[in-house]
Amino acid sequence: MNVDDFSADKLLAKFKQERDELKLKLHLAKEDISDDWEALEQKVDRLEEKLGQRLKGAKSQAAESAEDVEAAAKLLGEELGDAFSKIKKRLKG
Repeated sequence: MNVDDFSADKLLAKFKQERDELKLKLHLAKEDISDDWEALEQKVDRLEEKLGQRLKGAKSQAAESAEDVEAAAKLLGEELGDAFSKIKKRLKG
């Protein structure tokens, strides 16, 4: 690169463009993560509601019903754990 090729204006313009592109990507990522977070909160609320309803009924039912509730809760708990991990990874990346 010779001295005539160097332009502070070009360099500044390049950095501004990169900054603006990264700013947009960050904004879009926040929206995407926010949508995932809202969906996750809804799942937690549904789990709480279902467990509350089922556990009330399970107390009066046979042990087999309680096992079904426990299995469903475990599965949903694993899904929630995976979703939380996904969001954590995306926030770190």
